Amino acid sequence: MSSFMDKVQAVENKFMDLEQQISDPSVIARQDEWQKLTKEHASLTPIVEAFRKYKDITNTIDGDKEIIDDPDSDDDLIAMAKDEMNGLTKEQADLEEQLHVLMLPKDPRDDKNVIMEIRAGAGGDEAALFAGDLFRMYMKYIEKQPGWKTSIISSNAPELGGFKEVVFSVEGSGVYGKLKYESGVHRVQRVPVTEAGG
Repeated sequence: MSSFMDKVQAVENKFMDLEQQISDPSVIARQDEWQKLTKEHASLTPIVEAFRKYKDITNTIDGDKEIIDDPDSDDDLIAMAKDEMNGLTKEQADLEEQLHVLMLPKDPRDDKNVIMEIRAGAGGDEAALFAGDLFRMYMKYIEKQPGWKTSIISSNAPELGGFKEVVFSVEGSGVYGKLKYESGVHRVQRVPVTEAGG
């Protein structure tokens, strides 16, 4: 196993240790400690799930290699093993790449909540409609994130629809980590609804 995979294995060992601790009644009785351990356990879950899948695929590939190298294997069995191995090799490489990303150090601010502001720029009613579309897009994304919740702090909606300005908070696990790259100007160029009639 490579030194990188040794590091991932150490994460799995820690995960299993945490699993034992959080099911220990004496730890459960100490709620603050238990909550801290369950949060750490949850943060390691994606790494461990990907690693276990990687190990399963690696074992299957090793089994396929044994069948291919075995002089007693018949041609049909060898063909099936080669076929399976070809499909799994790409999946194995994808999982290894995923593990490299998952093992990157986390930004300590990634779990913080955020306040988002969407303001219509130049463009009058059309800019306000685009700001409304942008707001709905974010709301649909937030709804799909487990445990995230949002509430509108303030809004200014013109008669035609959309928003001149909308400010809302987003709370949950990993909110800042997923939304921190959303800052800046968003621009659209299209046939405006205000001119669609002609």
